[in-house]
Parts: sequence; structure tokens; C-alpha cells
Amino acid sequence: MLVSPVVDAAAAGVLGLLVGSFLNVVIYRLPKMLERQWADECAQLQGKTPDDAPPFDLTQPRSRCRQCGHLIRWYENVPVLSYLVLRGKCSACGAAIGLRYPLVELATAALFCYSVWHWGATPAGGAWCGFSAAIVALALIDWDTTLLPDDITLPLLWAGLIVAALRWNDVTLQQALGGAVAGYLSLWLVYHGFKLLTGKEGMGYGDFKLFAALGAWFGWQALVPIILMASVIGAVVGIAMKFSTGLREGGYVPFGPFLAGAGLTAMMFGPASILAAVGL
Repeated sequence: MLVSPVVDAAAAGVLGLLVGSFLNVVIYRLPKMLERQWADECAQLQGKTPDDAPPFDLTQPRSRCRQCGHLIRWYENVPVLSYLVLRGKCSACGAAIGLRYPLVELATAALFCYSVWHWGATPAGGAWCGFSAAIVALALIDWDTTLLPDDITLPLLWAGLIVAALRWNDVTLQQALGGAVAGYLSLWLVYHGFKLLTGKEGMGYGDFKLFAALGAWFGWQALVPIILMASVIGAVVGIAMKFSTGLREGGYVPFGPFLAGAGLTAMMFGPASILAAVGL
């Protein structure tokens, strides 16, 4: 009786490794694609001709070593295994390959495995796999660039509403709609209140959209536990970075990764467990 769930979870884990490898591409390339798009739009508004740059998207050019330009062969791009065989170094120049690449692949595999183990090889399990992949990508893109691309946050929000409408989770469509609206408006009000009092921007509009997406997936009743958990995670990480002098220039830390972490916590343990963990 246990063979099928184990096999399904293991298969999901393998799929997660492959998706994680693709997420590494998305995390690196999507912000650069957006920067190119914005530069072209600015040039057009100024009446200039956009730069005739070579194609750059999620599929081209082929992945290559950032140090020597060595094209990555297919057998050098097998998730985790290639990193171990190459001992974390480029086969051509010996430059170090970031440890984050296999960690993203392993984390995505673990989240896919958990989703299918918990919800089974069902539409719900597949939906939570998609949720996990989007959250991982958003967290790391925001950490690297302080950007939360609409290309991911908005589809994630719509997916949450669709999942609720199809009853693939325990959230009704009414709760999901309320969560999306309340999630966006709550951080919008915090943003403008903070800006009014201090003259500074405490977060970006991408945070509003990500919180709205989490509200769509978990319902309005989960917003307070999620924002509490995000604040706790953010405080702990921020203090640790301050003492380790790891804060970037300006002393800021993007909030999106902590919202993402709270969303994954809510997925795995439930919003009620978050409140219990903080003593409420």
C-alpha cells in the first residue's frame, strides 16, 4: 500500500531536480531580461533606436561559464550530479561554480516530493509543486536584485484563485478573493503610511503583489499568521546579517524572501501552526 505514494513522491523529487535546474536559469536571466526591456522602452520614449543586442531569453544563448565562456555541455548540466562530478568547478578553467545551484535543485526537489507525498499525485499536488517553484524563484530573484517580477507574481495570484475555484485546496473562492484584496491593500497602506511618516519607501509594489498571491492561495484568514512569520524570519536574518556585517549598502534587506519563507511555512505546517509557534 505504501509503494505507490513513495514512487509518486520519488518521481516528483526527480521532476523537482529538473525544475530546480530551470529555476536557476530563471533566477539569473529574468531580471536581466527585464532590464533590457526597460532600457529599450526608455530608448523608444526618447526617440532613440534600441540597442541591437543579440537575443537573450530563457532559452538563448546557451548556458556558459561566466569566467571563460565555456559552453556547458548537456552532461555537465545534470542536476546535482554534474556539480558533484565536476567538484563544483568549471571543466575548462576551473572557476568555482556557486553552491547555490545544486541547493536550489535540491530544495525544489524536496518541496515537490513533499507536495506529492502530502497531497498525492493529484491536481492539488501538482498545484502546490507549481506554487513551490514560483516561491523559490521569487525569493532568490528578490534577494539578488530587490525585484519581484510581475511575470511570476501575477500568474501566482491567478493560479491561487483558480485553485480555490476548482476546490483543489481547503480555501473557498470567496476566501481567496478576500485574501488577494486584503493582502494587497494591507501592505499598500503600510507602504504609504511609512512613506508619509519618514519620507522613505519601506518596500516595493512587488511585495504587495506577492502578499496578495499568498492571500489567494491561503485565504484572508491566513494573512496575519503569514505576515507575523515573515516579520520574525526577517528580524532574525536581519539581526544575524547586522552582526556579521552582511548587510548590503544602505542597510536594507528585501522583504520578499521572508514573505516567501512564510508562504512555504504555511504550506507545510498550516497558518494555525504559525500562530501557535509565536504564542498566539
